[in-house]
Amino acid sequence: MSKVSNVFLGLALVGFIAYQIYKLPKFSNGDALASFSATLIDGNTLSSEDLKGSIVLLDFWGSWCGPCRKESPDLVQLNKDYANKTFKKATRFEIVSVAIETNESRWKAAIEKDQLHWKNHIVQLDRFSSPLAKQFGVKEIPTKYLIDEQGTIIGVNQSFKEIRQYLDTQIEF
Repeated sequence: MSKVSNVFLGLALVGFIAYQIYKLPKFSNGDALASFSATLIDGNTLSSEDLKGSIVLLDFWGSWCGPCRKESPDLVQLNKDYANKTFKKATRFEIVSVAIETNESRWKAAIEKDQLHWKNHIVQLDRFSSPLAKQFGVKEIPTKYLIDEQGTIIGVNQSFKEIRQYLDTQIEF
């Protein structure tokens, strides 16, 4: 290979690694949940304080995002399987969906079509420039944070299998 080819490959590799680092979420395991407040689909306000005592899956998604929509059945099943369980330390399991959008009607239609029937739906209409996306360092979706009952992040972008494994260890029998 020529020197030019080697330089080009080296720059491409550096660029790829830099992009991978750039798109990482802002928080990681062990970090405290950042304080936030947002309006829910029903007009009520949800704050991070309201989630204390619950195990929370904070799910950033979009109605326009193919990989997000592909995960919808897994989210629905997760909610069905764990929303009414009794946990050792937590009062409940909750999904908080944060939609990174530009079109509110498309967002509402996606919730209905995908049967995302839980109460905590937030829409942010400035996509990745929206307040919650910036606050949580969300640069790609889907992005998920699993948060324990004390407000500590215990998983970032885990698989549904990993989320289930954690939840199973927290169920009170």
